[in-house]
Amino acid sequence: MKSKILVFLQFFLIFLMLLALSRPTSYLWSGLGITLLGVILGLVAIKTHERGNFNIRPDIKENCELITEGIYGYIRHPMYLSVLIMMFGVMLICFSLYEIVLYVVLVTVMLVKLFYEESLWQCHSKAYAEYKKKTKRLIPFIF
Repeated sequence: MKSKILVFLQFFLIFLMLLALSRPTSYLWSGLGITLLGVILGLVAIKTHERGNFNIRPDIKENCELITEGIYGYIRHPMYLSVLIMMFGVMLICFSLYEIVLYVVLVTVMLVKLFYEESLWQCHSKAYAEYKKKTKRLIPFIF
């Protein structure tokens, strides 16, 4: 149930942020560039996944395998980073206090989702402890 709530909140916040796209600001081109960077990162992460291994919820699928190659060799959650980068770009395009607040709440939800998923992996796979030692959560070489 927790997974479903977190995914609902994530998509609801994204929806609310996208509603403001009708009134772009002077940061249009930089916002579009950052959004495109997030899309590319997401596509790279999806390409690295095995078919059937991808899950939008933080739940661990039955018979899934831990991915440690490609971008996953540097960060454990490139899809989360992709979403955060894309929505940062959207926030710049529609720059307002409303967008900033929604983005901060989105970051919070994504971090809760990230920590929840990591706790599930910790119980699911003994290899995950080793993987954690070699990688960062979200930002390569930093966090």
